[in-house]
Amino acid sequence: MKLGLFTPLFAKLSFVDLLKELKLYPEITALEIGCGGWPGASHINPAELLASAAAAKEYRVKLADAGLTISALSCHGNPVHPDPAIARREDETFKQTVRLAEALEVPVVVTFSGCPGASADDKTPNWITAAWPPEFAQGLEWQWSERLVPYWIAAEKMAAAAGVKIALEAHPGFCVYNPETLLKLRSATGKSLGINLDPSHLWWQQIDIPEAIAELGDAIFHFHAKDVAVNPARVGVNGVLDTKSYTQLRERSWLFRSVGWGHSEIEWKKIASALRLVGYDYVMSIEHEDALMSTHEGLSSAIGMLSRVLMKEEAVEAWWV
Repeated sequence: MKLGLFTPLFAKLSFVDLLKELKLYPEITALEIGCGGWPGASHINPAELLASAAAAKEYRVKLADAGLTISALSCHGNPVHPDPAIARREDETFKQTVRLAEALEVPVVVTFSGCPGASADDKTPNWITAAWPPEFAQGLEWQWSERLVPYWIAAEKMAAAAGVKIALEAHPGFCVYNPETLLKLRSATGKSLGINLDPSHLWWQQIDIPEAIAELGDAIFHFHAKDVAVNPARVGVNGVLDTKSYTQLRERSWLFRSVGWGHSEIEWKKIASALRLVGYDYVMSIEHEDALMSTHEGLSSAIGMLSRVLMKEEAVEAWWV
């Protein structure tokens, strides 16, 4: 397994300066590069690379010279947004990213499932988390049958034809937010649609990550290494659902943390072991969103922890059986 980095952490740096910065972190050998949507596209110009094979080759050479590969291209957005203009823009970004992944021979595109409104008349996304009152159940059925499944059937077919896998990041606020919803959508679309597993989005929902990994199996296409710290005192009063700003660090029920600052090394070793058990041997891509730490300190801490967790060699033959 390789150690990677999701590059929006260094969004203020140019691509050339990013490569220079990463010399400080030689343990990182793979990059997940934002190509638009919420991650932005600070380190790549998709249109330019698609228009010029020479430019695409030069981009890959620069990465190779720096000892790096691309684990995934990411374009997190909402392509089923109820505003047609937003949905069209996000869909175009997604399709462009798939074409670029094919051109650069990158196997995975990471994004969100998106979330539509609850009816054809809605103007804003509606994340439905309860089966009652009855309008909720009706709205949820409409979202899946009329918007989500039709869109991702076509998207999965396009990606499969390009030899690219779609890794949907399960994230609250979108229709795919846990293993069950991911597998439901996968069963309605195809095997080229799977998950970008980010434990931080599941832990605060009280999900056991190794159990989730076992359930997802070969649907795991990519992995984000990010932690979360739950505040028991706030959860005891308010529960885990929390709409307060991420800047209200003391008041929130949970916070995103650098790897190892929310869960112990043994928990991360259980995750690495669970991934190996289901055959995932690709990349742990560090996503640093820890407001309590500097970029360098948070990233260095995550690298230190994960360097003790990742199993980089082949498993031994069971000679004792």
